[in-house]
Amino acid sequence: MTLPYFLRKDGSSGPLALAHRGFSLDGLENSMAAFHAAVELGTVHVETDVHTTADRLLVVFHDASLDRVTNAAGRIAELTGDEVTQARIGGIEPVPTFDQLVTALPGAKLNLDVKDWNSVGPMAEAIERHGIHSQVLVTSFSDRRRRAVLKRLDKRVASSAGSTLTALFVFLGPILPAALARRLLADVDVFQVPVRYGRFRVVSEGFIRRAHRIDRLVHVWTINERAEMERLLDLGVDGIVSDRLDLLKQVLIERDDWV
Repeated sequence: MTLPYFLRKDGSSGPLALAHRGFSLDGLENSMAAFHAAVELGTVHVETDVHTTADRLLVVFHDASLDRVTNAAGRIAELTGDEVTQARIGGIEPVPTFDQLVTALPGAKLNLDVKDWNSVGPMAEAIERHGIHSQVLVTSFSDRRRRAVLKRLDKRVASSAGSTLTALFVFLGPILPAALARRLLADVDVFQVPVRYGRFRVVSEGFIRRAHRIDRLVHVWTINERAEMERLLDLGVDGIVSDRLDLLKQVLIERDDWV
């Protein structure tokens, strides 16, 4: 049975267009302006990240520190919520809280990368508080951290494999019996992966075929070139995470696959 998270806006199955940190050609990543722009372009799937402040405020932000993309500095875990939300992304947009994101975009499906252990409890509490189990996918590079969030939830949510399980499937997948693979990936619905990791190719026709054989999906990040989008869609991937949602939309429209 397909989880609601993986259905498109019209309730159909098909390749998903996931807006990477929203959509902003001006570099205002993970801002409310970027999230609104993604939804206005027509997607419901938004990829984003969460960190937690020193006073347990869950904020939407990629880096552990404010330095790279805001007019402020310091590690989020060592700052108060007020200090973090007063920072401006690109000197313009405030750092959103998770509650603000959910309230502003009630119909959005959120792909949530839990970036630190401090966010495990607040993330689970926020999902429960808003009752958005069917609208979220929980992921993390750490399978332990991802599972820690899942264990705190009262209802099932979609989830993608962390680095350890992904590496296991990449290297042992060709010889792993399907029944054993299903058991190892019992709490995983999708692999969200780059095309390559260092010198190792991750996404191949064989990788996709093996994932589909055990009823797991494949989403690929972060794809910003038309030719690569088309190649991956031809291979049969189930979703593309992109900074260029505008371009991905055009590609899917031309393939009669944008809804």
